[in-house]
Amino acid sequence: MTLRFAAGVSTAETDYGTVLLNERTGDYWELNPTGALVVGTLLAGGDEQAAVAALASEFDVTAEEAHQDVTALIADLRASELLA
Repeated sequence: MTLRFAAGVSTAETDYGTVLLNERTGDYWELNPTGALVVGTLLAGGDEQAAVAALASEFDVTAEEAHQDVTALIADLRASELLA
């Protein structure tokens, strides 16, 4: 699955991760380094499994924990209407 943000969603890299701004609502999200890695992997064309593998290799989590985190983050981004 290739991830795309909805129109009006801006991103900015910070020292701590990534900030997402929904320009339509004024709401923003701050993604920690794990969330930023997941979103970055998906935006670069990687699929959910690639994001799971990246998360598990970069941080001290199991593949199962990484899969749960990736799935939850994608669901939260969809529920917040940040994804196209």
